[in-house]
Amino acid sequence: MTVERIVNTDGSTVIRKELRRPSGAKDSWAASIDPRHWNYWHRELDVYQDHELRHQLAAAGLELPNAEIEETPTGAVIHLEDIHGVPGPEFTLDDHAELARAVGRWQAVPAPDRPWTSIGFLRDYSTTRDVRWDLLDDDAAWQQPLIVETWPPHLRAAWRRLVDHREDLLTLTEKLPRARCHLDLWVSNVIRRPAGGMAALDWAFTGDGALGEDIGNHIPDAVFDLFWPAERMPDLAETCVESYLDGLHEAGWTGDDTQVRLAVMASGVKYAWLLPLLLARASDEQHQAYHREADGPYLFRQRGIALAFVAEWCAEALSRGRR
Repeated sequence: MTVERIVNTDGSTVIRKELRRPSGAKDSWAASIDPRHWNYWHRELDVYQDHELRHQLAAAGLELPNAEIEETPTGAVIHLEDIHGVPGPEFTLDDHAELARAVGRWQAVPAPDRPWTSIGFLRDYSTTRDVRWDLLDDDAAWQQPLIVETWPPHLRAAWRRLVDHREDLLTLTEKLPRARCHLDLWVSNVIRRPAGGMAALDWAFTGDGALGEDIGNHIPDAVFDLFWPAERMPDLAETCVESYLDGLHEAGWTGDDTQVRLAVMASGVKYAWLLPLLLARASDEQHQAYHREADGPYLFRQRGIALAFVAEWCAEALSRGRR
């Protein structure tokens, strides 16, 4: 896949996104030819051409970018509207609240099935990341200076518990009320237009998820990549969850709020792989946060706080799920 900004002769711009049809096995990590796979290569094109979905999103306060699609012998090219406005990384708490409210309004209305929507994203994505799980029990890994100096002392035991109960958390999430989900909702995939509408991008994973799962992704990702301070993560979480519930109720949803909160928390299991990956990278000379260089101690301190928050989420979900 290649993405580039093209400047037209009149000075206007468009985003050109080229997708190549894969030739690998259906269960490969790379983009798949299986329409139900979480990483199906053609899904984003299908989303942009689904007029019913486009209308449903617009009614909720979400927008798909305008798109012109050209199928090619080797894949497809999407010419996407180059949206101007406030990018998600610059969102205020009010912006996050409005986004969550709009997502709630959208997901309150059952969506018709499509043959290209993903199934089992949370389990398939979170259990197929190739990381060194053995580092979770490696004393030397936990004694690296960057880890000792920046991570909460209780994080090791908390994350060990999360991983030990990964199957319980996945099963719990899969039993909760379902919705059509974006499944990659986070600040870098959202732009607030000058008129106030929220444009959502990168729909390649779209499919079945738990009601609340998108919010459970949006909150940690904002912190992990340094777009929201970890010290204010509780404020972001409570604001987004409450606003999401408000949106659900505004659109006529009459379900159980506690199940939505449970899905938000339990979906933190998606990040089980992240901590061992960070342990493996703690001694690197340079560090990055979302494709840009970052100060190592600051990055690991922020991520350590966020990981502890996610571990607490999952522990509470396990406790509530057993009641």
